[in-house]
Amino acid sequence: MPDVVQILLDKHGAVGRQAWEKNVDSLSGSVFEQVLVDGRPHIVKHIGAATDWLMRALGDGVDSRPAFVVAAWHAGLLDALPAALDHTIVDVCWDPSTASGALLMRDESAAFVPSGTSRVPLEQHQRFLDHMAQMHAAFWGFTDGLLALGPRFTPLTPAMAEREARAGHTDPVPQAVPGGWASLSQKAPSAYEVSTALVEDPAPLVKALLETPTTLVHGDWKFGNLGSHPDGRTVLVDWGWPGAAGPAVDLAWYLAVNCDRLPSSKESTIDYLRARLEHHGVETAGWWARQVELALVGAFLQLGWSKTGDPVELGWWVDRIVPVARALL
Repeated sequence: MPDVVQILLDKHGAVGRQAWEKNVDSLSGSVFEQVLVDGRPHIVKHIGAATDWLMRALGDGVDSRPAFVVAAWHAGLLDALPAALDHTIVDVCWDPSTASGALLMRDESAAFVPSGTSRVPLEQHQRFLDHMAQMHAAFWGFTDGLLALGPRFTPLTPAMAEREARAGHTDPVPQAVPGGWASLSQKAPSAYEVSTALVEDPAPLVKALLETPTTLVHGDWKFGNLGSHPDGRTVLVDWGWPGAAGPAVDLAWYLAVNCDRLPSSKESTIDYLRARLEHHGVETAGWWARQVELALVGAFLQLGWSKTGDPVELGWWVDRIVPVARALL
């Protein structure tokens, strides 16, 4: 069988193929290489469930389907993004016989938010939210395929970690998940109870969210996937979670995954995205508050287990999500 990755590289005249060390914020398990295209550095990201725990957890690229990012590329969704967003992808390939492929991306490393624990500048934070709102407004009413709502909220569980361990995989995130959930059961038993019920059966949450508007969501607006070009455009990479969901689903993940580095409160961040959605032509009356409540529950199902080391952070989420989750059950 032909090597689809090499065919992709040959198509673009890529040379100098060599291993590339990913940054500390890349946690999916994918393998990366660096090449030169027209003398400019590019990154090759190898994708496939055989090597990527997150793809396995999400059911991505299985059952003869291409990876979500490959499907989004071929559907023209990435080309249709607002000009304010740079996904960096030049081309993709996918081999259904091996359920694997690759992304060829421009190397925009210099633009990324630096790794670390410092808060991002307020202006950059607000620009990210404005560009998020632009994307949501551009795809308002989007309902097409890709990652479904239910699987979006259920990959980071002890059951996933057990499957990974049985298969002999040793990625750090799956190994951390069981301890996080065990700690949650001790430090916030009410949140643990409702979260366990909903990850086992997310149907009530999915049903409630689908009663509110949908758009195209990226799914992983973490600072490790974000950057800023000198002209103000936002770099947004790692399209492993794209699908139809409410805009608050992107917002809730942003709040949960970036909590230590946010330059403003969660409440003001929520209000700011709403204001930018309104600015870009989305009417939010009648559904916004409800969708935010539900999306926060979803984000807690994804990342609540990681918050037990910070009582203040954990307390904020418990207070917000437990009453909403109980009403769903």
